[in-house]
Amino acid sequence: MNTAPITGGDFSCVLTRLHAEPAVLVVVRHTEGSVPREAGAWMAVFAGDTVGTIGGGQLEWAAEARARALLAQPAPMPPPQRVPLGPSLGQCCGGVVHLEWQAVTAADVPALRRRWQAALTPVALFGGGHVGRALVQALAPLPFALHWVDSRDGVFPLELPATVRAEHSDPVHRAVADLAPGSQVLVMSFSHAEDLDVVHACLVRRRERQDLPFVGLIGSRTKWATFRRRLSERGWGAAELDGITCPIGLPGIAGKAPAVIAASVAAQLLLVGEAPAGTGGA
Repeated sequence: MNTAPITGGDFSCVLTRLHAEPAVLVVVRHTEGSVPREAGAWMAVFAGDTVGTIGGGQLEWAAEARARALLAQPAPMPPPQRVPLGPSLGQCCGGVVHLEWQAVTAADVPALRRRWQAALTPVALFGGGHVGRALVQALAPLPFALHWVDSRDGVFPLELPATVRAEHSDPVHRAVADLAPGSQVLVMSFSHAEDLDVVHACLVRRRERQDLPFVGLIGSRTKWATFRRRLSERGWGAAELDGITCPIGLPGIAGKAPAVIAASVAAQLLLVGEAPAGTGGA
């Protein structure tokens, strides 16, 4: 039974390719010690090329050669393989990688899609402006499922990455109640009034369900001081307001171009996902 998660990279291209040709999927099932990639890393080996990576070097070269041999001579897939990187391959990282092998075809696409999507972290993005669009592009190849919300008509591009779902919501803050549990929330609408309403709705949901681990608001410290005062007037306490991150992005990155902000915020979300439970990563 194939149980390893499928994470990292845009797996949607593999799902599309499988409708035309079969492949052997190689997934890092789990690891021991120092290794080049984490559990869930994958590569799909087709007859003519390979999509994805399990870390490069001799590990990947040997795994690709074995997968291509399996693809050329259909047979039952081998059991998970334990690969000591130092003794067997001469890679100096020296850990152990356990590889899982699976022959995949178009018939496997629904199950593979569920397996991939189950490993994605939900992110809610409120705002379809320049920074919002840059963030969609920055997050597309990363392990996030993005719920993109705006109150304006005609904001969203016609073509969206496979991991992005767009929603028109007017009023925009109404969408907060239906976000996936565990969503990391980014607030950057075209209107400060909308931003305030979204943050308020996030605070309500946190008080009721405690299932939004990160709520970040774009803007300056001056903007947050104003928002904090207005939210305090609505009855929110200091501890609850301390849980809002504003400004967003990693400290020390001063650039304000949309792509720079998007890169900084994407890195911050990755850190949130790696933070110990209860820290929020901020």
